[in-house]
Amino acid sequence: MTQYGFMFDMNRCYACQACSIACKDWNGLEPGAEKWMGVYEWEQGTFPNIRLHALAFPCGHCEDPACAKACPNGALYKEDEFGAVLVDQDKCDGCRKCYDACPYGAPRFASDEPGTKMSKCTMCVDRLAEGMQPACTASCPLRAFDFGPLGELVEKYGDVRFCEGMPAPDATGPAFLIWNPREKQPLVPYDAEEAIALNRQRGDLGMLFEGAEDLVSFDEGTVRRDELRMKHGTVVEFMRATRNDMA
Repeated sequence: MTQYGFMFDMNRCYACQACSIACKDWNGLEPGAEKWMGVYEWEQGTFPNIRLHALAFPCGHCEDPACAKACPNGALYKEDEFGAVLVDQDKCDGCRKCYDACPYGAPRFASDEPGTKMSKCTMCVDRLAEGMQPACTASCPLRAFDFGPLGELVEKYGDVRFCEGMPAPDATGPAFLIWNPREKQPLVPYDAEEAIALNRQRGDLGMLFEGAEDLVSFDEGTVRRDELRMKHGTVVEFMRATRNDMA
């Protein structure tokens, strides 16, 4: 078996959700939490040193998948041709032990109703068999993804399989490489204090904020997504972590 995998460049992704939509479209998934490609967004820092992050992650298709070992019904398995971790829904009873075991939260559920069967990324093995790329990687407008034999990807991009906030890859060996964010370089130099002063002014409307402290210090909980979280207690929490219309 040749293990296939993904490479994801965090510097190129701007969370447009094209990969997630393409995945749903190809696989006939209904709108909602049963989305096999999750695009996680979070922010770090405050003005003038703020950084927005995005991680598009479907499934690690791990070389030693914890989900498969945890399933009491043998519903999860690695197929032989591409190394994809697949689920036999006829054997799945919705016990969610696979989700508890997976460090990446890759198993998906359409609802929180007990007994809801699990579904997940298939690596688009049907497309691969026809010589095509997975729907997600083919749809990315900024080519943040690459896909192919994992050994070739490692040789080309290096062997980094995590970003800050992700679980350590040692336990399961995900077939998912990441180019982490490069150091942020300002394209146009500016005086941060002057920018703060200018932004306070609103003419007859009064001041927009009281002082610089209002831009650089926030109460805990004000920023709703300030770290990467890949596992969630409910489908509502998962949707909040993977939607791009929330602050």
